[in-house]
Amino acid sequence: MTGIIGKKLGMTRVIQDDGRVIPITVLHCEPNEITQVKTVEKDGYPAIVLGLSVLKKPKKTKKFHYLKEFRVDETSEVKMGDKISIEMFSEGDTVRISGKSKGKGFQGVIKRHKMGRGPMSHGSHHKRQPGSVGACASPGRIHRGKKLPGRMGGETTTLNNARVIYIDVKNNLLGIKGAIPGGNKSVITITKVS
Repeated sequence: MTGIIGKKLGMTRVIQDDGRVIPITVLHCEPNEITQVKTVEKDGYPAIVLGLSVLKKPKKTKKFHYLKEFRVDETSEVKMGDKISIEMFSEGDTVRISGKSKGKGFQGVIKRHKMGRGPMSHGSHHKRQPGSVGACASPGRIHRGKKLPGRMGGETTTLNNARVIYIDVKNNLLGIKGAIPGGNKSVITITKVS
């Protein structure tokens, strides 16, 4: 298996035997259920779809709050209804973390793009403005991709090469070194790299 879906609980720290203090983010990863198995013959590529958090009042079939597709090498060993847990991970594994970053609303260019500010001296009317953004008479418009004020955050963010520091199989807890994107209780995708 390559990955699992979980929820971010928050941050804490782990003290190593040599006295080092390592900050970790704790994820709660309930066992995910395989809801669909994709094959090369039928879909063109092998993959599995995992479901997290079953709806309380399902109709005829089970429905889940969250679904995520993971590419796999082979699907012959799995079937629908199987459970995937954090037992696939071990301490020291390298993982890729994906989550939705915290939304920060409408922000100016200084906060959004880390631009420099204007002079703060007396009489200056250019303290936090972006400055000139035009391109004169030709082409007479603002180029695409120009750094401007706008909505910040609320986007899917991926953290590569994160390391698993702590595993508690009994309570379905996974500790990842450092901070990961998203607020507490947000849905996080953990993909095994090595």
